[in-house]
Amino acid sequence: MAEEKRDWTHLDGKGRVTMVDVSEKPPTWREARARARVRMAPETLQRILEGTVAKGNVFDTARLAGIMAAKKTWELIPLCHPVPLTAVNVFLEPDPHLPGVRVEAHTKTCDRTGVEMEALMAVTHAALTIYDMCKALDRSMILEDIRLTYKSGGRSGTFRLQEPPEVLSGTPPEA
Repeated sequence: MAEEKRDWTHLDGKGRVTMVDVSEKPPTWREARARARVRMAPETLQRILEGTVAKGNVFDTARLAGIMAAKKTWELIPLCHPVPLTAVNVFLEPDPHLPGVRVEAHTKTCDRTGVEMEALMAVTHAALTIYDMCKALDRSMILEDIRLTYKSGGRSGTFRLQEPPEVLSGTPPEA
């Protein structure tokens, strides 16, 4: 079977991995949103809500961890460009029906490349922080449904997840 011709964006002429050159692209406003869920025992969620987790305030710590992770994405994901973020917001919503916590991140920049990876890094790291802070209570927690829900800007335009995104209280309305 003949291999189809592809334009590989992260390979040079000799097939070596390389960072995409975005220097000729004009800066544009870009935004991304991502989400994740952390499933846990109802008792674990209750302890988070009561503020009785031994490691401290889970929501404040996870929110800060998500913001910090978004800012370091370029250091952790090979071939990501350093992006001057103009905004990073992380929202955490307890959901007794999971039971667990819903995590959402919104990232923004005016640059030559998007901020999807930064949004995904923020929700993933916030979810990991929730796990870390609560693992002594519940080692069976599950991190799931990590996905991009929205992106705008750049050559590829706007993307919206086809299913209705779960909107967390306190989040700004959809763009």
